[in-house]
Amino acid sequence: MRIVVLAGGIGGARFLRGLLAAAPEAEITVVGNTGDDIHLFGLKVCPDLDTVMYTLGGGIHEEQGWGRADETFAVKEELAAYGVGPEWFGLGDRDFATHIVRTQMLAAGYPLSAVTEALCARWKPGVRLIPMSDDRVETHVVVDVEGERKAVHFQEYWVRMRAAVPAHAVAPVGAEAAKPAPGVLEAIAAADVIVFPPSNPVVSIGTILAVPGIREAVAEAGVPVVGLSPIVGDAPVRGMADKVLAAVGVESTAAAVAAHYGSGLLDGWLVDTVDAGAVAEVESAGIRCRAVPLMMTGLAATTQMAREALALAQEVRA
Repeated sequence: MRIVVLAGGIGGARFLRGLLAAAPEAEITVVGNTGDDIHLFGLKVCPDLDTVMYTLGGGIHEEQGWGRADETFAVKEELAAYGVGPEWFGLGDRDFATHIVRTQMLAAGYPLSAVTEALCARWKPGVRLIPMSDDRVETHVVVDVEGERKAVHFQEYWVRMRAAVPAHAVAPVGAEAAKPAPGVLEAIAAADVIVFPPSNPVVSIGTILAVPGIREAVAEAGVPVVGLSPIVGDAPVRGMADKVLAAVGVESTAAAVAAHYGSGLLDGWLVDTVDAGAVAEVESAGIRCRAVPLMMTGLAATTQMAREALALAQEVRA
Protein backbone atom coordinates (compact mmCIF):
# COMPACT_ATOMS: atom_id res chain seq x y z
CA MET A 1 0.00 0.00 0.00
CA ARG A 2 1.24 3.46 -0.89
CA ILE A 3 0.12 6.20 1.48
CA VAL A 4 0.70 9.92 1.07
CA VAL A 5 0.36 12.16 4.13
CA LEU A 6 0.25 15.96 4.04
CA ALA A 7 1.78 16.90 7.37
CA GLY A 8 2.50 19.92 9.51
CA GLY A 9 4.34 19.83 12.82
CA ILE A 10 3.58 18.12 16.11
CA GLY A 11 0.14 16.69 15.31
CA GLY A 12 1.25 15.37 11.95
CA ALA A 13 4.48 13.91 13.31
CA ARG A 14 2.81 12.10 16.19
CA PHE A 15 0.10 10.75 13.91
CA LEU A 16 2.79 9.37 11.61
CA ARG A 17 4.20 7.27 14.44
CA GLY A 18 0.81 5.63 14.75
CA LEU A 19 0.51 5.19 11.00
CA LEU A 20 3.88 3.45 10.83
CA ALA A 21 2.72 1.07 13.57
CA ALA A 22 -0.68 0.51 11.92
CA ALA A 23 0.72 -0.12 8.45
CA PRO A 24 4.30 -1.37 8.87
CA GLU A 25 4.49 -2.71 5.32
CA ALA A 26 3.17 0.44 3.67
CA GLU A 27 5.26 2.78 1.57
CA ILE A 28 4.62 6.16 3.20
CA THR A 29 5.49 9.48 1.60
CA VAL A 30 5.14 12.60 3.74
CA VAL A 31 4.72 15.97 2.04
CA GLY A 32 5.92 18.40 4.70
CA ASN A 33 4.82 21.98 5.21
CA THR A 34 7.57 24.55 4.67
CA GLY A 35 5.46 27.66 5.16
CA ASP A 36 6.69 27.78 8.77
CA ASP A 37 10.30 28.03 7.58
CA ILE A 38 12.24 31.03 8.79
CA HIS A 39 15.77 32.44 8.50
CA LEU A 40 17.38 33.04 11.89
CA PHE A 41 21.01 33.89 12.70
CA GLY A 42 21.82 33.42 9.02
CA LEU A 43 20.43 29.88 9.08
CA LYS A 44 17.52 28.23 7.30
CA VAL A 45 15.19 26.72 9.92
CA CYS A 46 12.49 24.24 8.83
CA PRO A 47 10.42 23.55 11.97
CA ASP A 48 7.83 21.19 10.50
CA LEU A 49 10.26 19.09 8.48
CA ASP A 50 12.54 18.78 11.50
CA THR A 51 9.70 17.88 13.85
CA VAL A 52 8.71 14.99 11.59
CA MET A 53 12.32 13.91 11.18
CA TYR A 54 13.18 14.08 14.88
CA THR A 55 9.91 12.48 16.02
CA LEU A 56 10.17 9.48 13.72
CA GLY A 57 13.95 9.25 14.12
CA GLY A 58 13.90 9.15 17.92
CA GLY A 59 15.48 12.53 18.62
CA ILE A 60 12.47 14.64 19.59
CA HIS A 61 11.87 16.31 22.95
CA GLU A 62 8.82 14.22 23.83
CA GLU A 63 7.21 16.59 26.32
CA GLN A 64 7.46 19.62 24.05
CA GLY A 65 6.79 17.78 20.82
CA TRP A 66 9.40 19.95 19.08
CA GLY A 67 13.16 20.46 19.34
CA ARG A 68 15.78 17.93 20.35
CA ALA A 69 15.87 15.69 23.38
CA ASP A 70 18.64 16.31 25.93
CA GLU A 71 19.10 19.82 24.55
CA THR A 72 21.39 22.56 25.83
CA PHE A 73 21.27 26.26 24.97
CA ALA A 74 24.82 27.56 25.28
CA VAL A 75 24.85 29.11 21.79
CA LYS A 76 21.52 30.85 22.37
CA GLU A 77 22.82 32.27 25.66
CA GLU A 78 26.04 33.50 24.02
CA LEU A 79 24.11 35.15 21.20
CA ALA A 80 21.92 36.90 23.76
CA ALA A 81 25.05 38.10 25.59
CA TYR A 82 26.14 39.76 22.35
CA GLY A 83 22.71 41.33 22.04
CA VAL A 84 21.87 39.25 18.99
CA GLY A 85 18.22 38.25 18.67
CA PRO A 86 15.56 37.22 18.38
CA GLU A 87 15.53 35.72 21.85
CA TRP A 88 11.92 34.55 21.52
CA PHE A 89 12.82 31.66 19.21
CA GLY A 90 14.67 29.05 21.24
CA LEU A 91 17.12 27.11 19.11
CA GLY A 92 19.13 24.57 21.06
CA ASP A 93 22.72 23.55 20.43
CA ARG A 94 21.86 20.18 18.88
CA ASP A 95 19.19 21.81 16.74
CA PHE A 96 21.65 24.45 15.55
CA ALA A 97 23.77 21.69 14.00
CA THR A 98 20.88 20.60 11.77
CA HIS A 99 20.29 24.15 10.57
CA ILE A 100 23.99 24.72 9.92
CA VAL A 101 24.22 21.59 7.76
CA ARG A 102 21.03 22.52 5.90
CA THR A 103 22.20 26.08 5.24
CA GLN A 104 25.62 24.95 4.03
CA MET A 105 24.07 22.49 1.59
CA LEU A 106 21.60 25.07 0.29
CA ALA A 107 24.45 27.54 -0.20
CA ALA A 108 26.30 24.86 -2.15
CA GLY A 109 23.39 24.67 -4.57
CA TYR A 110 21.46 21.67 -3.35
CA PRO A 111 17.64 22.07 -3.38
CA LEU A 112 15.74 21.71 -0.12
CA SER A 113 14.34 18.33 -1.18
CA ALA A 114 17.85 16.92 -1.64
CA VAL A 115 18.99 18.48 1.63
CA THR A 116 16.02 16.94 3.47
CA GLU A 117 16.84 13.53 1.99
CA ALA A 118 20.44 13.89 3.16
CA LEU A 119 19.40 14.87 6.70
CA CYS A 120 16.98 11.96 6.84
CA ALA A 121 19.81 9.57 5.97
CA ARG A 122 21.00 10.10 9.53
CA TRP A 123 17.61 9.92 11.25
CA LYS A 124 16.03 7.11 9.20
CA PRO A 125 12.43 8.18 9.90
CA GLY A 126 10.91 5.19 8.11
CA VAL A 127 9.04 7.40 5.64
CA ARG A 128 10.04 9.36 2.58
CA LEU A 129 9.95 12.98 3.70
CA ILE A 130 9.63 15.59 0.93
CA PRO A 131 9.18 19.34 1.41
CA MET A 132 6.09 20.66 -0.35
CA SER A 133 8.35 22.88 -2.49
CA ASP A 134 12.00 23.70 -3.03
CA ASP A 135 10.94 27.32 -3.47
CA ARG A 136 10.74 29.79 -0.61
CA VAL A 137 7.26 30.05 0.87
CA GLU A 138 6.61 31.79 4.20
CA THR A 139 3.28 32.06 5.94
CA HIS A 140 2.53 35.56 7.21
CA VAL A 141 -0.30 36.66 9.49
CA VAL A 142 -1.95 40.09 9.33
CA VAL A 143 -2.39 41.61 12.81
CA ASP A 144 -2.73 44.98 14.50
CA VAL A 145 0.42 46.05 16.34
CA GLU A 146 0.37 49.32 18.30
CA GLY A 147 -2.47 50.62 16.19
CA GLU A 148 -0.86 49.67 12.90
CA ARG A 149 -2.03 46.80 10.71
CA LYS A 150 0.93 44.79 9.47
CA ALA A 151 1.95 41.32 8.35
CA VAL A 152 4.29 39.34 10.59
CA HIS A 153 5.93 36.00 10.00
CA PHE A 154 3.82 33.13 11.31
CA GLN A 155 6.57 32.14 13.76
CA GLU A 156 6.53 35.61 15.28
CA TYR A 157 2.74 35.48 15.60
CA TRP A 158 2.72 31.96 17.04
CA VAL A 159 5.84 31.94 19.22
CA ARG A 160 6.55 35.53 20.24
CA MET A 161 2.99 36.88 20.27
CA ARG A 162 1.45 33.56 21.37
CA ALA A 163 -1.46 34.33 19.02
CA ALA A 164 -2.69 36.74 21.69
CA VAL A 165 -4.02 39.27 19.17
CA PRO A 166 -6.68 38.58 16.52
CA ALA A 167 -5.46 37.46 13.11
CA HIS A 168 -7.15 39.33 10.27
CA ALA A 169 -5.73 37.27 7.41
CA VAL A 170 -3.25 34.50 6.68
CA ALA A 171 -1.09 34.62 3.55
CA PRO A 172 1.33 31.97 2.27
CA VAL A 173 3.75 34.45 0.72
CA GLY A 174 5.44 33.07 -2.37
CA ALA A 175 3.14 30.08 -2.69
CA GLU A 176 1.51 31.30 -5.89
CA ALA A 177 4.89 31.28 -7.68
CA ALA A 178 6.18 28.06 -6.10
CA LYS A 179 6.35 24.65 -7.71
CA PRO A 180 5.85 21.29 -5.97
CA ALA A 181 9.17 19.72 -5.02
CA PRO A 182 10.36 16.81 -7.16
CA GLY A 183 8.46 13.67 -6.25
CA VAL A 184 5.43 15.35 -4.68
CA LEU A 185 3.01 15.11 -7.61
CA GLU A 186 4.35 11.70 -8.57
CA ALA A 187 3.75 10.34 -5.07
CA ILE A 188 0.21 11.70 -5.02
CA ALA A 189 -0.55 10.22 -8.43
CA ALA A 190 0.77 6.80 -7.37
CA ALA A 191 -0.94 6.76 -3.94
CA ASP A 192 -3.53 4.25 -2.82
CA VAL A 193 -4.64 6.49 0.06
CA ILE A 194 -4.09 10.16 0.88
CA VAL A 195 -4.34 11.26 4.51
CA PHE A 196 -4.75 14.67 6.13
CA PRO A 197 -3.58 14.12 9.73
CA PRO A 198 -4.78 16.31 12.62
CA SER A 199 -2.46 19.15 11.57
CA ASN A 200 -3.44 22.81 11.40
CA PRO A 201 -5.87 23.08 8.45
CA VAL A 202 -4.88 26.66 7.63
CA VAL A 203 -1.14 27.11 8.17
CA SER A 204 0.01 23.51 7.77
CA ILE A 205 -2.13 21.49 5.35
CA GLY A 206 -3.66 24.66 3.91
CA THR A 207 -0.24 26.02 3.02
CA ILE A 208 0.76 22.77 1.32
CA LEU A 209 -2.44 22.87 -0.74
CA ALA A 210 -1.70 26.49 -1.69
CA VAL A 211 1.27 25.42 -3.82
CA PRO A 212 -0.10 25.33 -7.39
CA GLY A 213 -0.69 21.79 -8.57
CA ILE A 214 -0.89 20.03 -5.20
CA ARG A 215 -4.57 20.64 -4.45
CA GLU A 216 -5.45 19.68 -8.01
CA ALA A 217 -3.35 16.51 -7.81
CA VAL A 218 -5.06 15.44 -4.58
CA ALA A 219 -8.53 16.16 -5.98
CA GLU A 220 -7.80 14.26 -9.18
CA ALA A 221 -5.89 11.33 -7.67
CA GLY A 222 -8.91 9.03 -7.85
CA VAL A 223 -8.13 7.42 -4.49
CA PRO A 224 -9.69 7.88 -1.03
CA VAL A 225 -8.69 11.12 0.70
CA VAL A 226 -9.31 10.84 4.44
CA GLY A 227 -8.76 13.44 7.13
CA LEU A 228 -8.75 13.49 10.92
CA SER A 229 -10.18 16.49 12.72
CA PRO A 230 -7.71 18.62 14.70
CA ILE A 231 -10.72 20.11 16.51
CA VAL A 232 -12.23 18.15 19.39
CA GLY A 233 -15.16 19.54 21.31
CA ASP A 234 -15.00 22.85 19.40
CA ALA A 235 -11.39 23.52 20.44
CA PRO A 236 -7.96 22.65 19.02
CA VAL A 237 -6.40 19.57 20.55
CA ARG A 238 -3.10 21.44 20.67
CA GLY A 239 -1.95 24.91 19.74
CA MET A 240 -4.09 27.82 18.65
CA ALA A 241 -5.64 26.68 15.38
CA ASP A 242 -8.87 28.42 16.30
CA LYS A 243 -7.12 31.79 15.91
CA VAL A 244 -6.10 31.19 12.29
CA LEU A 245 -9.38 29.44 11.47
CA ALA A 246 -11.19 32.61 12.55
CA ALA A 247 -8.90 34.63 10.26
CA VAL A 248 -10.16 32.70 7.23
CA GLY A 249 -13.78 32.75 8.38
CA VAL A 250 -14.04 29.14 9.56
CA GLU A 251 -15.67 28.16 12.84
CA SER A 252 -13.64 26.09 15.25
CA THR A 253 -15.71 22.91 14.89
CA ALA A 254 -14.98 19.52 13.40
CA ALA A 255 -17.78 19.93 10.86
CA ALA A 256 -16.64 23.40 9.79
CA VAL A 257 -13.09 22.21 9.15
CA ALA A 258 -14.41 19.37 7.00
CA ALA A 259 -16.47 21.89 5.02
CA HIS A 260 -13.38 24.10 4.72
CA TYR A 261 -11.57 21.28 2.92
CA GLY A 262 -14.73 20.43 0.98
CA SER A 263 -16.22 17.35 -0.63
CA GLY A 264 -14.22 18.08 -3.77
CA LEU A 265 -11.10 17.24 -1.81
CA LEU A 266 -12.16 15.03 1.12
CA ASP A 267 -13.87 11.66 0.79
CA GLY A 268 -13.80 10.70 4.47
CA TRP A 269 -13.52 12.57 7.77
CA LEU A 270 -12.97 11.28 11.29
CA VAL A 271 -14.29 13.28 14.24
CA ASP A 272 -13.84 12.54 17.92
CA THR A 273 -16.57 10.71 19.79
CA VAL A 274 -17.46 13.93 21.65
CA ASP A 275 -18.34 15.41 18.26
CA ALA A 276 -20.52 12.49 17.16
CA GLY A 277 -23.36 14.96 16.67
CA ALA A 278 -21.45 16.45 13.74
CA VAL A 279 -21.44 13.22 11.72
CA ALA A 280 -24.78 13.85 10.01
CA GLU A 281 -23.81 17.41 9.09
CA VAL A 282 -20.54 16.29 7.52
CA GLU A 283 -22.20 13.47 5.62
CA SER A 284 -24.90 15.81 4.31
CA ALA A 285 -22.07 17.70 2.61
CA GLY A 286 -21.05 14.55 0.74
CA ILE A 287 -18.18 13.45 2.98
CA ARG A 288 -18.26 10.02 4.67
CA CYS A 289 -17.85 10.59 8.40
CA ARG A 290 -17.28 8.43 11.47
CA ALA A 291 -16.83 9.30 15.16
CA VAL A 292 -13.87 7.59 16.89
CA PRO A 293 -11.48 8.50 19.71
CA LEU A 294 -9.02 11.07 18.36
CA MET A 295 -6.86 11.93 21.36
CA MET A 296 -3.24 10.87 20.84
CA THR A 297 -2.66 9.87 24.44
CA GLY A 298 0.01 7.35 23.49
CA LEU A 299 1.25 5.14 20.68
CA ALA A 300 -1.55 2.60 21.10
CA ALA A 301 -4.26 5.25 20.83
CA THR A 302 -2.53 6.92 17.89
CA THR A 303 -2.09 3.58 16.11
CA GLN A 304 -5.80 2.90 16.50
CA MET A 305 -6.57 6.34 15.03
CA ALA A 306 -4.45 5.46 12.00
CA ARG A 307 -6.23 2.12 11.66
CA GLU A 308 -9.57 3.91 11.73
CA ALA A 309 -8.40 6.28 9.00
CA LEU A 310 -7.28 3.41 6.79
CA ALA A 311 -10.52 1.53 7.48
CA LEU A 312 -12.54 4.58 6.46
CA ALA A 313 -10.48 4.83 3.29
CA GLN A 314 -11.30 1.20 2.52
CA GLU A 315 -14.97 1.89 3.20
CA VAL A 316 -14.91 4.83 0.81
CA ARG A 317 -13.14 2.77 -1.83
CA ALA A 318 -15.72 -0.04 -1.55
